[in-house]
Amino acid sequence: MAAKILLIALLAMASSLAMASDPSPLQDFCVADKDSKVLVNGFVCKDPKHVTAEDFFFMGLDKAGNTVNKLGSMVTAVNVNKLIGLNTLGISMVRIDYGPKGLNPPHTHPRATEILTVIEGQLLVGFVTSNTDNRLFTKMLKKGDVFVFPEGLIHFQFNPGNCNTIAIGALSSQNPGTITIANAVFGSKPPISDDVLAKAFQVDKKTIDWLQAQFWMDNNN
Repeated sequence: MAAKILLIALLAMASSLAMASDPSPLQDFCVADKDSKVLVNGFVCKDPKHVTAEDFFFMGLDKAGNTVNKLGSMVTAVNVNKLIGLNTLGISMVRIDYGPKGLNPPHTHPRATEILTVIEGQLLVGFVTSNTDNRLFTKMLKKGDVFVFPEGLIHFQFNPGNCNTIAIGALSSQNPGTITIANAVFGSKPPISDDVLAKAFQVDKKTIDWLQAQFWMDNNN
């Protein structure tokens, strides 16, 4: 009986590990058919006979994102919604532009680990571990440096300099998702009760009401 329970536990662990990221493809490619009305986890495959090289191609990542905004940054994503050939391949990428003092604010990717490379300039980066440690790992990066943000953990990037910075990130999902903490907490629709947030943040409701009244910018393009 004990051996049977152990076997079941091992199988459960193996299954959870196997499903921890995007599923592996079972064919050469599965280009997303975004016109299909069928709802699946991801996108159904386009008929291979109708697939062309254009389905695996994206142009424009050489162009700087507009950083003239409240955050001073812009994220240009290349995921399955923009490059349909990524469907089932478990990977995507971003270009992030930062103006002087520009910030990519604290956020998470619920479905992906991110590895970031600084192409030009400098960045202060960091991530925070889960409860109860909430340990901050932070590093100053310069051109050519690489830093990794583990899947699901809150992380950020800040350009402390007076020149523009460019970074390229690769993510382990065709559609990693982004949850910007301030936007989600204070800019949700409908809003979270100010009673809830006042107690959670240990401040008065007037402070919460003021925060909820702000414009919470989304810097994801």
